[in-house]
Amino acid sequence: MQEETTDKVQVAVFDFDGTSIEGSSPSWLVNRLIFEHKITPVTSLKIGMWGIAYKWHLPQSESWVRGQVFTAFEGKPKAEVDRYLTRFYDEWIARRFRPKADEAMKQRAEEGCSVVIVSATFEPIVLRAMESHPFHHQISTRMKVAADGTYTREVDGRCIEGAEKLIALKHWCDGHYGEGKWELAYAYGDHHSDEPLLSAAKHPYAVTPNTGMTKIAKRRGWPILDWSIDVPKR
Repeated sequence: MQEETTDKVQVAVFDFDGTSIEGSSPSWLVNRLIFEHKITPVTSLKIGMWGIAYKWHLPQSESWVRGQVFTAFEGKPKAEVDRYLTRFYDEWIARRFRPKADEAMKQRAEEGCSVVIVSATFEPIVLRAMESHPFHHQISTRMKVAADGTYTREVDGRCIEGAEKLIALKHWCDGHYGEGKWELAYAYGDHHSDEPLLSAAKHPYAVTPNTGMTKIAKRRGWPILDWSIDVPKR
């Protein structure tokens, strides 16, 4: 009997914050918005309380907190806000991109993988990163745009966080490659909420993991990689 062969698209997925970059782009963005007085003290307090609860693994709405951040941009033209977020990436995030993330992406691409960033951060930030780093596609959190072309404070669809990363990836890959015509070959993540995504990969990697992910990786025998860097000063 002849062996059945398959020629599925091999997908390599990288988380963005804490994996591909040092630190968290939403946290840095909030810091900038507070410094520039673009969000109110009350809103910054709400975001801070959300962050504390998140660290304690308490149930929190990812969409809600991103809506709070986008109070700074509500009612402003999409093009203007996207330019602001692009500048923010250039000035604050670009130097935090980890060289070892670049190396891993290049290696996976050379092997023929489709390299995808899957991230909870805002889409314009990841799109800017894609211009200078070796990943082919991205799936990230998109905010709703009103009929007049201005941003609202609502997430368009679901926030790409936790288990939603795997759901969004499946939906995207099924649409681009066809259902059953791709497989998740590699997945890289740093946070315990990335466990569903890494669990689905043939080759999962915990990258500079937090405490929760370290415990998960050790229990499940996943390789642990140290990609941490000293961020160059401006």
